[in-house]
Amino acid sequence: MVKFWRAFDIDIIKLNEGTHEFSFDVSDEFFEQIKDNDLVKKGNLKVIVLLRKEVNLLEATFKIDGTVELTCDRSLEKFDQALHTVEKIIYKYGPEEQEINEEIFVITRDTPKINVAQLIYEFIILALPIKKIHPDYQDEEEMEGEGRLVYWSDEPEEGEEENDSSKPDIEDQIDPRWEALKNIKKKD
Repeated sequence: MVKFWRAFDIDIIKLNEGTHEFSFDVSDEFFEQIKDNDLVKKGNLKVIVLLRKEVNLLEATFKIDGTVELTCDRSLEKFDQALHTVEKIIYKYGPEEQEINEEIFVITRDTPKINVAQLIYEFIILALPIKKIHPDYQDEEEMEGEGRLVYWSDEPEEGEEENDSSKPDIEDQIDPRWEALKNIKKKD
């Protein structure tokens, strides 16, 4: 297992200043190795890491493209979901290793290598859609919608008269609760 994760190491101590490109293949075995992974079990992704080394920092750009197998939230059928994402991480040099936030890590100047496996996994999970709907049901999902906005235009539609009584007059439709509130006055 340790040997598997070493494939995602980038030796940074040997790198000269400038931009360097690293390529990683993410397959089913990658997802099998992740503990507590309930979202993705299978996938076929290509990860390109562009690492720009400067005097005081490293900037890593992750480009992830491919497909992952997901389970439809509605039908529980398996389907392949296309996945394309680009994320950035900054590694700054400092006295001790620490994570400042999700995008900035501090590493020491004598850190020999960084392992990008966990970051790749997190970026894949973040790129997944919130609703996992099988492509066969996509049209149904769009049709259902969670609510519809009804809009009345002041302009008549084609073949419609100006004084059409089917449109409500906004001024005539005052909620009775608001009308009652108008009668309440502030008391000092």
